[in-house]
Amino acid sequence: MKIGIIGSGNIGGSLGKHWARAGHYVIFSSRHPEELKDLVVEAGENAKALSVQHTFEANADVYLLAVPFKAIDKIAELYADEYATKVIIDATNPYPERDGEIALKVRSANYNASEYTAMKFATAKTAKAFNTIHAEHLRDRAFRDVDKLTVPYAAQDEESKAVVRQLIQDIGFDSLYIGNLSDTRIMDPNQVIYGKSLQCDVLKELVDATKSY
Repeated sequence: MKIGIIGSGNIGGSLGKHWARAGHYVIFSSRHPEELKDLVVEAGENAKALSVQHTFEANADVYLLAVPFKAIDKIAELYADEYATKVIIDATNPYPERDGEIALKVRSANYNASEYTAMKFATAKTAKAFNTIHAEHLRDRAFRDVDKLTVPYAAQDEESKAVVRQLIQDIGFDSLYIGNLSDTRIMDPNQVIYGKSLQCDVLKELVDATKSY
């Protein structure tokens, strides 16, 4: 797959390097792509860096959103023509101390953060993943054959569900399907599985317990 990384920090950088190692073609993005030279070198021959605009114009199969939550509105508005019908993986989290009023609004609304992203990227196929696991574990615990950690995910439709499951498993993590986007509040900051790096059976117990309430 061709994967566009929108936000090349800790989460986006690690995932991009892992996916490139797994054989996918990765485009890292930045307002200053020349600053990503070291990241591209680490990722190897399956990677390059472009501006955010050119990354969206590159017609990737999948786009990972690993940006501050407050950037979602602007990105969705600017690049609507380029991401239509694509799979969007939302790895963002609303933090009021960083993202301000929009994070407060979403965290007190009758919808959750992934539903907000899906509303903004209305022509795309949105999934939620990679926002709950510790960044250092995502970086360091990939490609394991034993003692695998699990990445929970949710999806808007069958295509995004299948794509995200594959991309999780391609880099050596187990995957756990949570449900559709309306089920993802447990993945939001300060909720049940946020910040948990766990093996599949333990994580599933936590998820199942919330569904029995």
